Amino acid sequence: MKILLTGFEPFGGEPVNPAEEAVKRVRDNINGAEVIKITIPTVQTKSVEVIEEAIKLHNPDVVVSVGQAGGRYDITPERVAINIDDFRIPDNEGNQPIDETIKEDGKNAYFSNLPLKAMIKHMNDNGVPASLSNTAGTFVCNHVMYGILYMIDKKYPNIKGGFIHIPYMTSQIMEKKNTPFMSLDEIVKGLEFALEACVLYSEDVKAVGGEIN
Repeated sequence: MKILLTGFEPFGGEPVNPAEEAVKRVRDNINGAEVIKITIPTVQTKSVEVIEEAIKLHNPDVVVSVGQAGGRYDITPERVAINIDDFRIPDNEGNQPIDETIKEDGKNAYFSNLPLKAMIKHMNDNGVPASLSNTAGTFVCNHVMYGILYMIDKKYPNIKGGFIHIPYMTSQIMEKKNTPFMSLDEIVKGLEFALEACVLYSEDVKAVGGEIN
């Protein structure tokens, strides 16, 4: 098995991005699966173009993109991506689409086909806080998740793909008092358990993961 793992470059004035830093540190082999790691630009269309180039080059079985979600307490695999770009801030090349459709021939939303609840259970069982998220936002993270699942729908039906959001890492919250964070070591550990679940589980587990509001 081959897993393509991507992490974003820094954005929004941050000097680092925990996604890029964590992805670099993930082991190259997890339970026999080769992990191919790349950094992608935090730029609207270029991000997905870089991922597709890597798909063509490496022919992975699984594609997982990782992004920063400042303010979240735990690691959150995403369930769904929506067909809209509505950027609160410009991306790294100054693009700031407002209420723009990502793909005219795409579905309104795509659901991840990763074993999400198995990933969450495997992280929690190994002491890493994780929970299911039902919104990937409307910035480049959602754009990338939608782009991956659109490519799976249109071109690469044998691939499994999705997105994981991670909290700020420790060094980022020095000036952000009372902000949730996680150590980089813990983030890396969580991502490795999440990827291990992708290797171990061909089907997802049934577990409570919904929200009341």
